[in-house]
Formats: sequence, structure tokens, C-alpha cells
Amino acid sequence: MIEELRTFVLFAEEGSIQKVARRLPLTQPAVSRQIQRLELALGAQLLDRRQKPPALTPTGLEVLARSREILDGFARLRTIATTQEPEGVFRLGVVNGLAHHSLAKRIAAVTVHFPKVSLRLKSGWSADLAEQHRLGLLDAAVLLSDGSRFYNAEPIGEEELVAIASPKLIAKEVQGESGWVLSPEPCDARRRLAGRLAEQGQPLIVAAEIEDAGLQLGMVQQGLGFGLFPKRLLDRTRPEDIKQVDIKGGPLKLDILMLRSPHLGAMARMADDVASEIRAFVAD
Repeated sequence: MIEELRTFVLFAEEGSIQKVARRLPLTQPAVSRQIQRLELALGAQLLDRRQKPPALTPTGLEVLARSREILDGFARLRTIATTQEPEGVFRLGVVNGLAHHSLAKRIAAVTVHFPKVSLRLKSGWSADLAEQHRLGLLDAAVLLSDGSRFYNAEPIGEEELVAIASPKLIAKEVQGESGWVLSPEPCDARRRLAGRLAEQGQPLIVAAEIEDAGLQLGMVQQGLGFGLFPKRLLDRTRPEDIKQVDIKGGPLKLDILMLRSPHLGAMARMADDVASEIRAFVAD
């Protein structure tokens, strides 16, 4: 019921279902359903839907004042919970595109601050991690979004991808005529690339599907095809036999998002630190 109250208060502030949907983020029908559930639970009509946009009824105005009191009290309760020292198991999912060995130092720095917490770290593709989070198998999940919507996810950064190729491939081919060396579906970067090519009326030609990032890079170096690589890593470790190639339509970017369980309690502090370290990781 807390979510329904929060949505109702946001509607009173914004005056628009569309604006509330953007802030949460939710779909507009989902926002409407939350307000309807609150009306059903209270047995009262909170909005006068004869007006465009809908306005609060007299009962809605009174419920609004009480809702704010309840949300303020709930926020104080959460403050009490999060001041305790976190302990127990923290189950964290990290998307494959970010699960690089250089991230280990960042994650280790978080665990040092929480000696009573045992970390369970899992990597995978965004859609799989989001589903595990939905089922309650993960306390938090760091995802890459190719434009897909992950409701209630918070943005914590951005990943820019660049196209790379060996000089010998560049000398004999132009981008779009050769294939790509990519991870198998449902790779987030691959889906973003496929979407860009589709916008230009071009098919995605896959020269090879390779799960391991190191082997992918090796096959690109051998001239098998073009590859996709995080720009932050290329800037640090650019091999001499790899060149960056412009991507038609401009850089490819993925949003970095975090999903959190609403029941983290004191463990929310650990999720906060993970988010901060991820931000620093992609900004380096």
C-alpha cells in the first residue's frame, strides 16, 4: 500500500498521470491501476475523472494529507532500520558487460566496509538478472539497458560502446559489409547494435558468436570481423593491432541501471556503496 500512497501523492503534485509515470518510472496504465487500487482499498473515490485532467475530490484532498503523514512516518522507520550495521547475505547481480576483472577492486572495497556481510555475486545478461530480482533471488542487480524498460530501476551511469577492427580488415572492407564478432543472445550490446543497424535498414551479420570477451578480442585482432568494446576499456588498454571504427549514426550508449529489493533494510547502505563504486568504475 505504500507504493499506492506514494503514487497518489505524486499525482497530486504533478497533476498528470503521464508526468507521474516518467518520475517513477512506470507505464501510464500502471499508475492508473495503483490509484484505482488505493480507491478500492479505501472504498472512496479520490479523483474526479469527469475533469480533464482529473482533479482530487474533497475526500481525495483529505486522504492526500493523511498519505503524506503516513509516508513521512514510513521514511522515519526506514531511517531507524538503515542506521543498524548490515549483516547477513547480500545477493548481487552484475551484468556481463560490466563483470570485468577490473571491477573486482571496486566490489572488494565495498565489502571491507561491511565485515558482517557475506557477498553472493552472480553475473549474467540483463533480462535474466532482472527476472531473478523479480523472483526475489537477488537483493540488487546492476543492468545495462538498450532501451528496454526495467521498472523501478535507478540510473547509475552510462556505458559507451565503440566498434573495433584489425587494420587489415579495415583496409579491405567497409563497416557493414563484414560480419561482427559478438556475444550470443541476449547480449545487451548486441541488441543495441542490432537496433541501430535496423534503423538504417541493414541486417546484423554475425561472423562469430563467442561468450568469452578475451577470445572475442583475439578473433577481432585476427581480422574475423568487427567487434564492440567499452570505450573506457579501449582508452586504457588499446592494443596496437586494433583500431577504432566510427559507428554509423554516432556512438552506441547503454544506460547502467540498478534494481533493488524494497526490503533491504540496513543492507540498503551496501547497495548505495555498490552504486557509488559502479559510477566511479565507468567514469575512470
